[in-house]
Amino acid sequence: MLLAEDDRAIRHALERALTLEGYQVMAVADGVEALAQAHRNRPDVLVLDVMMPGIDGLQVCRVLRAEGDRTPILMLTALVETADRIAGLDAGADDYVVKPFDVEEVFARLRALLRRTSPVGVGGAAVAEAPRPVPERFIEAAGIRMDPQARRAWRGARELELTRTEFELLELLVRNAGIVLDHSTIYDRIWGYDFGPGSKNLAVYVGYLRRKLDEPDAPQLIHTVRGVGYVLRED
Repeated sequence: MLLAEDDRAIRHALERALTLEGYQVMAVADGVEALAQAHRNRPDVLVLDVMMPGIDGLQVCRVLRAEGDRTPILMLTALVETADRIAGLDAGADDYVVKPFDVEEVFARLRALLRRTSPVGVGGAAVAEAPRPVPERFIEAAGIRMDPQARRAWRGARELELTRTEFELLELLVRNAGIVLDHSTIYDRIWGYDFGPGSKNLAVYVGYLRRKLDEPDAPQLIHTVRGVGYVLRED
């Protein structure tokens, strides 16, 4: 794991906590060193502070994604405005945690990110997956077509540029088109952890996904069912 955080106290505390949790941590203090370490020894996951001197966390994320590096990235941010969180997602981050944070939340989000990329067996050891049936090539609903194998998606003829989490959220909605999915179900399926009623994580991702899906004079596809969750349908 690569941890980049310019605040020494936070960096040292998080490095100790992660090490005790069983992670092998390389901790650095700025974005320049983060990029150097990422190129030198590709980590399993990156934890990047947004606000760092020189090259900040967003720039690190953009550089790695432009190079085709799909390593999971968790952003640490003190910026609480939705636009700031969207900037992180737009840069290619997979998830974020807002400061001040509970270290258990960081652990939970890291476990969820790593579950998506590394099947884990007893004692945390990677295991080979059992053979699976070949899935259907495309899934379609409400004018959305998705290719889960190639991780590509279209609305009509327009291809959508989606992050890993956005793709998985849209795939879940498409596979359950017309069915209202409650918040807990979505959190469990996408993040593997329910962050509770106070979390805005899901709302941010839904809002960002809507921006990529919506078109002028076309019906909105993702609908909010207040107090329950979300549903994909074409009204």
